[in-house]
Amino acid sequence: MTAPDLKTFLANPGKALAKGPIAMVFAEDESELNSTLRHHLDTGFAAVLLFAPDNFALARDVAEAPGLSRIRHDLSSGDSLTEAVNAVIAAAPGLWMYYCYNAEYLFYPFCETRTVGEMLAFHTEERRDAMLTYVIDLYAGDLDRYPDAVSLEAAHMDKSGYYALARPDPENHNHPRERQLDFYGGLRWRYEEHIPAKRRKIDRIAIFRAKPELSLREDHTFSDEEYNTYACPWHHNLTSAIVSFRTAKALKRNPGSTFDIHSFKWRNSIPFEWHSRQLLDLGLMEPGQWF
Repeated sequence: MTAPDLKTFLANPGKALAKGPIAMVFAEDESELNSTLRHHLDTGFAAVLLFAPDNFALARDVAEAPGLSRIRHDLSSGDSLTEAVNAVIAAAPGLWMYYCYNAEYLFYPFCETRTVGEMLAFHTEERRDAMLTYVIDLYAGDLDRYPDAVSLEAAHMDKSGYYALARPDPENHNHPRERQLDFYGGLRWRYEEHIPAKRRKIDRIAIFRAKPELSLREDHTFSDEEYNTYACPWHHNLTSAIVSFRTAKALKRNPGSTFDIHSFKWRNSIPFEWHSRQLLDLGLMEPGQWF
């Protein structure tokens, strides 16, 4: 059955936008699409919206999963992620939302035993309407065996090499933006010669509460500058991580970089353990006051 386009879906979303949190998964290709959807369905999202072309196949258990809605959307032909997210924001003000691509997986403190809804309930109590996420690159350890750089079983990550710089304020050149930083690291840092400068950051405001007139920008920040802060003024807040094969895939598929890369592994590569404790221990997400 053909999936509806976004306009048709939003005209009659059924229960998909009745309550949050909502996950939006944008499929650039079919790589690990099923595992991405299973991961976010299991994390506790009330609804998962899949934006994908009609010809992208799903496993039967995923296609029939309660809470999954499929929307016809083709990023490769020019359909915009930003416009789609903003349309959903406008249709469901007040709901918590999250967005990612295929082959990306959300991790937050204690996610093995607590749902994303429980985390966001605490975050709401702290009067926060958005959450900073770090996009942590994953890559297969053996590119001869996994030439597309994607392997859940043999995933590796960088244990160091992450850093932050003050975010300039275009309206005040003498002072950076308050409580905002630009974060760098991972493959986008190690292979920066193959990455356009404006795409090298690894921070993404991927979790947020929709409200009227809020809009997502192309650089993964929002029109409300408070949404782009990493913490409130009085103490540290929760942050989360999205572990992602997206950059590794792109570097190996791009003719301008693939022949320069024979292995992503280096002295600071470690196997990814698929557990929030590893990310917490490495300082790649922050539990804040949530224990």
